[in-house]
Amino acid sequence: MEFENLRKKYPFFIFHNYDIQENNEEFKVVFHFEILGLEHFEPTYTLKKKDINIYKDLKVVKQACFGLGMVELISYWKITCSPNVIIECGSLDEFQINWFKKLYYKGLGEFFYTNNIATNIDDFMNIKAYGNDIEGDDYPYEVDGNLICVGGGKDSFVSLDLLKDEFDHNDAYVINKVQSAIHSAIAAGYANKLINPSRSLDSRMLELNKKGYLNGHTPFSAMVAFASYLTALIYHKKYIVLSNEASANESTVKDMDVNHQYSKSYEFECDFKEYTARYLDDKILYFSLLRCLSEMQITKLFSQLEAYHSVFKSCNVGSKKEIWCNHCAKCLFVYIMLSAHLDDDKLDNIFHDNLLENEELLDIFDELCGINDNKPFECVGTRDEVNTAICLAIKRRDHIPYLYRHYMDSKYYEYYKDRNDYEHFYNHDHMIPSHFENYIKERKIY
Repeated sequence: MEFENLRKKYPFFIFHNYDIQENNEEFKVVFHFEILGLEHFEPTYTLKKKDINIYKDLKVVKQACFGLGMVELISYWKITCSPNVIIECGSLDEFQINWFKKLYYKGLGEFFYTNNIATNIDDFMNIKAYGNDIEGDDYPYEVDGNLICVGGGKDSFVSLDLLKDEFDHNDAYVINKVQSAIHSAIAAGYANKLINPSRSLDSRMLELNKKGYLNGHTPFSAMVAFASYLTALIYHKKYIVLSNEASANESTVKDMDVNHQYSKSYEFECDFKEYTARYLDDKILYFSLLRCLSEMQITKLFSQLEAYHSVFKSCNVGSKKEIWCNHCAKCLFVYIMLSAHLDDDKLDNIFHDNLLENEELLDIFDELCGINDNKPFECVGTRDEVNTAICLAIKRRDHIPYLYRHYMDSKYYEYYKDRNDYEHFYNHDHMIPSHFENYIKERKIY
């Protein structure tokens, strides 16, 4: 369906309310959204509690729920891209309005691009808030320890390994029953230290998607930011630890500000820190432990953690079945990066296939290394990192597989074959607290 026609037909999106339902065992938030004249939606976020304390009357908890709702609404707003967004359940000052508009606009960059939507940050949405200021009791608890977000890929395992000396202060955090992530946390020893909330999408949104209403990528990691913050409040955690690396900052589309990983970027991390300091509780810190490192260094660290090689899964297509699909950009990217550090027999034990001999992956390969201009819309490393990994992998092999033979005929091979700009790489644009940074420095990997 067409963007402009939908905006004219459905000019108003309303965030009516968020309803906190709490007992001694469970904390649940139900959000109430409406596309006026089309449909109502009631997505939820449900969290098992650690104690019988009641949290729903605390001001900062209400503010965190409100912020989570402001991010959740984008999945439903994008169905019609209504030009007017009405907030009835809270107030927003000018800073907040601009903050959320920036998140929505940049976080929806891929959505706008893939749906051929031409718009700008000023005109795509008008936000008006008519609710009252959020009031409530002060937060009475001391915060301590780490909430480590686990996705099931190599990055999560590297973070868990770096923080193994703080195990007693750590909890693993996985949203929904993503079995690969849950089993990864268990493999790292967190079977009894796993916080596993559920997030439900309203089925009515999925039905509208099937009918041809607008659909596409949303800033999932921004939802994780607010959801993990709410969880940290209820579990009294001080640090929320992500595993986003320096390469998350690179644009997916060449010469355009369109980044599939925007809400994993350092820019968003800085913005979120400012938001939490202004409107939530600055005692809780959200940061990425791996921001100072490149994918090259992270993969090298992971290549040494052989106990986890049979467990980790990064493939989004195969995540529900806990498999590598071996046909997508994420599978090929991880394979390439690991090939710089592991021999073919070890790669075969992980993927049960040699992806580098698969001619059907040629177009994806060219996107990853830059022979084609645009990267795949996936969470993958920079073009420089991919090229560096390919050249290192070629040097360690007697038999050169099909995709690497193809690569050796390109201009990129001549440029990168004698380079490794990541051997001593260190990204100083990060917000890693000093005592966490020491764990990285102790590994002497840069």
